[in-house]
Amino acid sequence: MIRISIVIITFNEERNLARCLESVKEIADEIVVVDSCSTDNTIAIAKQYDAKIIQHSFAGYGEQKNFATMHAANNWVLSLDADEALSAQLKESILEIKKNPTYHVYQMHRITNYCGKWIRYCGWYPDSQTRLYDRTKGKWEEKKVHEYWRPNSDSDIKGTLKGDLLHYSFTSVSEHLKKIEKYSELGAEEAVEAGKEASLLKVMLYPKWRFFNDYIIQLGFLDGFYGFVICRLSAYAAFIKYSKIRQHRRALA
Repeated sequence: MIRISIVIITFNEERNLARCLESVKEIADEIVVVDSCSTDNTIAIAKQYDAKIIQHSFAGYGEQKNFATMHAANNWVLSLDADEALSAQLKESILEIKKNPTYHVYQMHRITNYCGKWIRYCGWYPDSQTRLYDRTKGKWEEKKVHEYWRPNSDSDIKGTLKGDLLHYSFTSVSEHLKKIEKYSELGAEEAVEAGKEASLLKVMLYPKWRFFNDYIIQLGFLDGFYGFVICRLSAYAAFIKYSKIRQHRRALA
């Protein structure tokens, strides 16, 4: 049977952390919390679950997760965000994997709770996430935003676990808007560093296409009012990101 380290990066996650840790306590052989100097009760909550706590200044999402993975005692790691939790079915799937893993890397479907509603369309579900892995078989891509686990070339094909990873994302539209501001800035900076540009045509037309795709093609209208809100804000996020790319490129000219 393999041993699994649960690895979580945190910053002021007192609202979410207990739910996350409660969901993994039956499968965890170790819990590692890498915290970026929280000022709330995050650390006190982690201690209640006998977590190994490491303070480390935030270095970017990918870098922080690589740092956390490196400090796990076991090669098998389940990497979670504090606002995520395992469904009962996903927990059972991981318990079965502990007995005899077939692959080196496993992905799972993530479903998002938005303002109290589970979102099943809008292009948000199934949101495949690679979170369970043998750390000797890959690493986190060190991106400023939208980091992902990149297996080595010699790794086996990913397995897919049954059950959902429950993502408790936003409790209000205001929270979503704040995240759009943060992520659009990080995304724009990363794009400019990679030499990418955004034409005026893209700024004008891509957000319209994004809304049409998410709301009509991806059936966002079936998620009701919050489906409409998500699709509108996703289009807005695209507009802001590409506008910022143009702004940053002009500043460099």
